[in-house]
Amino acid sequence: MTTFWNWYVTILVLGTILAMALLIFGTRKGQRQESTDETVGHVFDGVEEFDNPMPKWWFMLFVATIIFAVGYLVLYPGLGNWKGLLPGYDYLDNEAKTPFAASVQIADGERNAGWTGVHQWEKEMAKADAQYGPIFAKYAAMPIEQVAQDEQALKMGGRLFASNCSVCHGSDAKGAYGFPNLTDSDWLYGGEPETIKTTIMEGRQAAMPAWKDNLGEEGIKNVSAYVRGLSGLKTPEDIEADPVAGQEIYATNCAVCHGAEGKGQQAMGAPNLTDKTWLYGSSFAQVQQTLRYGRNGRMPAQADFLGNDKVHLLAAYVYSLSQKPAEQ
Repeated sequence: MTTFWNWYVTILVLGTILAMALLIFGTRKGQRQESTDETVGHVFDGVEEFDNPMPKWWFMLFVATIIFAVGYLVLYPGLGNWKGLLPGYDYLDNEAKTPFAASVQIADGERNAGWTGVHQWEKEMAKADAQYGPIFAKYAAMPIEQVAQDEQALKMGGRLFASNCSVCHGSDAKGAYGFPNLTDSDWLYGGEPETIKTTIMEGRQAAMPAWKDNLGEEGIKNVSAYVRGLSGLKTPEDIEADPVAGQEIYATNCAVCHGAEGKGQQAMGAPNLTDKTWLYGSSFAQVQQTLRYGRNGRMPAQADFLGNDKVHLLAAYVYSLSQKPAEQ
């Protein structure tokens, strides 16, 4: 911020606080001290205002607000070049710096003059890394299958899941419309431990193309009827379509990804069309919608956000969910 705007903000803030203080104490000084039945002579919709002083507790609230504002401005940076009285952050070494710390270009051992929210966050993260980093590293050195059998590791993985994954997959990990259920044995890209870790680390990008311009509405209906028939679904809408014609279209356009028998290909993330798991719904209308406009769901990569050690622990937790015995 330029010098002009620094002074502008400083004068505006301090001037406002001073004006409020003068107003509060000035009006308080001119008020009578005792209560009275006299009115100020104003009538508002039949209601008269007594000429009584402001309640003392109310006055003290205003005073406390002004004191808090002044104290805040003294302790924290914000006005002009004022750094505040709170201590800054001492960096121990460059290697401990986060990307945020590196961006402010503070040399080793140099004290940052003034507290900032960024540096406070960095300090707390450095403390957490020092405390919990060795624990994460210990589990990262173990095979995922072994970590998935450790009770403490699963509790930690569960917290990571709740903080980072439950918003999409649900707190019970059973998914929702467009978000896979992680507790069953149906996996788009494979449920092996290392594959799960790769999915979390690198993310996934679905690529189901739209077919409305290639197949037309009649072709969409016929393919929908055939595909639904692969998993044993059949309604009057399917009967009105031509699944035989749909099979021919499927063999020409869809089998390259989903396989000739509709079993899918995990290497491509193409789902199995012969089971009862439908990520975007299995009704005739929903299948047509998928074929008509395609699907482009995205699983975001977590490598840069969580790091390898935490992802390893999270992958073990997710892997464990599908290893539990099915509920009766």
